[in-house]
Amino acid sequence: MELLCLESDRVVRAAPDPAILHDERVLQSLLTTEERSLPQCSYFQCVQQDIQPCMRRLVAGWMHEVCEEEKTNEDVFPLAINYLDRFLSIKPTRKCYLQLLGAVCMFLASKLKDNRPLSAETLCMYTDNSITPRELLDWELVVLGKLKWNIASVIPNDFIEHIVRRLPLPKEKLSLIRKHTQTFIALCATDFSLAMNPPSMIATGSVGAAVCGLQLDQTDETLSRDYLTVLLAKITNTEVDCLRECQEQIERVLVSSLQSGDQESGLRAGSKAREQQDQSSTPTDVRDVNL
Repeated sequence: MELLCLESDRVVRAAPDPAILHDERVLQSLLTTEERSLPQCSYFQCVQQDIQPCMRRLVAGWMHEVCEEEKTNEDVFPLAINYLDRFLSIKPTRKCYLQLLGAVCMFLASKLKDNRPLSAETLCMYTDNSITPRELLDWELVVLGKLKWNIASVIPNDFIEHIVRRLPLPKEKLSLIRKHTQTFIALCATDFSLAMNPPSMIATGSVGAAVCGLQLDQTDETLSRDYLTVLLAKITNTEVDCLRECQEQIERVLVSSLQSGDQESGLRAGSKAREQQDQSSTPTDVRDVNL
């Protein structure tokens, strides 16, 4: 019998396990333990003095672009942001180390969630070699120590399948709803105003925003906005008013992001000549944070 090595670039993932998704105890366990994965405080008020929310947003945007460029698992980015927020909530950090911290968080998250983790050399390249592999590896131990090696955090992505399978959604739209929900979750991760919300609330709000964004509520009365919010709140034991406010906040963040994107497109056209003179291998230029 001949053995063949059938290696390919295609990622093969296990199919969802019905025994896990249909067991109510799994969802309840996630809801019980999710509080342990939240930052200890709103750290810009009581911990960080050198780092501002705009710097966190800039570095989070850079992290997202790196994850997209490297086609990492969709769980890597929100998990990396979870590490970032938890670290900053307990350790005062100078702004010149923020990009290094973001790179370390992606390094750890990809090891846990991706079948092909990001290498130290690749991450250093995306910082325009402003950090070295040695620095990244040294900081890896620092971050792990501050997080007490508790890196199996509950993130919003963990709730997606549990929520979607408990909703009366058309089967032909499930894949599209999942994709839109993951996009909303990634968007929430870049905005600190949502960082203190439990992962289950971010997930339910993102699912609701995805269903309404696809206008499924206009074709099915069981998916009307109010009824859907009540149903989502029941699934995750969330207060209806809190969930409604979270969903509206997610939609405001989306509008703000789209407006910022339009402004950046206009500025990019006007600054093309300058960019050609000062090119960086980093997808998003975060050098201003280090100044």
